[in-house]
Amino acid sequence: MRDDDNTIWENVIEGRLTHTLNEKIIIVKRFYGEDYGMVVGEIHNLCTNSSAFLPALRYLQGKADTFGGNFETQKRFSYFNYSNDEIKVPCGFLKEFPVSDSDRIAMESCNGVVVVSAIFNDHDKIRQPVGLGSQTLVDTCFFMFIDDITLQGLYDHKLIPQNSPDYKVGVWRIVKVFSEKLYENPAMNGVIPKYLVHRLFPHSKFSIWIDAKLQLMVDPLLLIHSLVVSKDVDMAISKHPYYVHTMEEAMATARWKKWSDIDGLTQQMETYCKNGLKPWTTDKLPYTTDVPDSALILRKHGWGSNLFSCLLFNELEGFNPRDQLGFAFVRDKMNPKLKLNMFEVEVFEKIVVEYRHNLKKTGNVKAVSSGGGVSKKTKRERSHGHLVLTDSSCQNYLLKMWGESHS
Repeated sequence: MRDDDNTIWENVIEGRLTHTLNEKIIIVKRFYGEDYGMVVGEIHNLCTNSSAFLPALRYLQGKADTFGGNFETQKRFSYFNYSNDEIKVPCGFLKEFPVSDSDRIAMESCNGVVVVSAIFNDHDKIRQPVGLGSQTLVDTCFFMFIDDITLQGLYDHKLIPQNSPDYKVGVWRIVKVFSEKLYENPAMNGVIPKYLVHRLFPHSKFSIWIDAKLQLMVDPLLLIHSLVVSKDVDMAISKHPYYVHTMEEAMATARWKKWSDIDGLTQQMETYCKNGLKPWTTDKLPYTTDVPDSALILRKHGWGSNLFSCLLFNELEGFNPRDQLGFAFVRDKMNPKLKLNMFEVEVFEKIVVEYRHNLKKTGNVKAVSSGGGVSKKTKRERSHGHLVLTDSSCQNYLLKMWGESHS
């Protein structure tokens, strides 16, 4: 490509696209021209070079009442400092992940790039990615995890036959999860493939998680190369379009009743404040915000992203599946540090299209305990939907966030 073509492509990746016809032509050339072949070759070489993904994490084995073990808070925090390769990190799978043998074999046979999504409780529609290159379906696996309720919806709409042992819709291999053996909350079941993708697909080298409300508009190999490989990072994720501080997201979660257990949210935030959660400042650079839009996550399956994903999953089981709330706390406290590309919102808007969730809900889903997997009424669901933070460390957080701290 010419230098001016490369400049235009960099503008796309940095979110500075201005939508001229010439730029769109250059994008198509970049996606489907000689650079696509270069990307395919480079990622193939990386996937066959196992040393690029070492050292490997060791995982805690055993049996527990919940999938993740539901460890006490300080026990979870004790794994944040990964100073010894011999440490066995808790990372789910303390109960069997209930899928068919044929699906498990297919998952373990995926040894390059995997694109993963999930629909539980019939919450979304299956959307096909567009813009796939000629080699992508050879080098990339696409897996969609669903539950019984979603499967029935696919039957009702004649998208899959009821007598087939394996299901496929477009590029997606459909994997039925016997979710009644996991968590009662469908959202918590969804974070298993979202954050433990490296364990579900133990031989894959890169992954893209995409929420089912999104449609992928750019070839996944190009995205992995542009946002992860070329940036030399463990993980890439978009900045949140509105929030910078974790507490802003927590307040919005309570205000808009994204999670109705306000007491649980309060306990979570006060626990994090007491253990060192700080608002975002320039002292946290190169991390440019504390709040991601986690609907799209791109990973290299090395120790950095694997450790982060394990630690964050443990927090989600310990508190609730709202992953943006624990994101910065885990990122900032883990050691060694995560190499992270938090790309601009404009990039996110160029590479996916976002749709509404299904409006018609099946079943009655409430905020229940993430960890126990047993129906549990929340202690108190406050009607006003506001956090009341009385802990002094959270008060200091808020003062600093609002620019009123004199310390």
